[in-house]
Amino acid sequence: MDFLSSIVQQAISHLYTLTQTIGFPSYGLAIIFLTIIIKLALYPLTAKQIASTKAMSAMQPKMKALQEKYKNDKVMLNQKLSELYKQEGVNPLAGCLPLLVQMPILIGIFYGIRDFQYAGPSSFLWMKSIADPDPYYILPVLSALTTFIQTKQTMPAADGGAGAAQGKVMLYFMPLFIGYISISFPGGLVLYWVVMNIMQILQQLLMDRNKAKAEVAAK
Repeated sequence: MDFLSSIVQQAISHLYTLTQTIGFPSYGLAIIFLTIIIKLALYPLTAKQIASTKAMSAMQPKMKALQEKYKNDKVMLNQKLSELYKQEGVNPLAGCLPLLVQMPILIGIFYGIRDFQYAGPSSFLWMKSIADPDPYYILPVLSALTTFIQTKQTMPAADGGAGAAQGKVMLYFMPLFIGYISISFPGGLVLYWVVMNIMQILQQLLMDRNKAKAEVAAK
């Protein structure tokens, strides 16, 4: 993980030099540029993960029906579920593999930005230093708000069951938790989280729009 953190910190330093070159020296801008680059690079994996998750969510009613019908016959249940996956063209592991690939990268980014040693002024907009927590709590509020929007975007349609109740808890609990811990995190790290969420929201909107166009074209 130290290796990935080091790469992230070198990237921030190089991007900061770039902001100096264009006449707007800012570590905040450097972190924003880094986040955009990372999200664009990981987009194919993100798209595959989201598509797989949504496909699995859409299959839930059929899966529940099979589980109820074959609840006393595990062998037949597994066979029927396998047939359902093939019929729907869904790989149940497809949503996990992209996440497993991204996880070490995201952890490296987290530690790289959190432990970054700023050389020179590190002020950004209303903050005197993004090495310190946001004194006005603007970024923590934005982190909670963007997390809420991003979570709501990817939630499956409520079916009224226990899964829907659990999803509702996560929808409200996770943003509040992220906002709370962001209060004590360096501003630069929370800035990364906010920009990452915004990029995720925009990518999800793009995917939904492309899917809607494809469905219209198929009719």
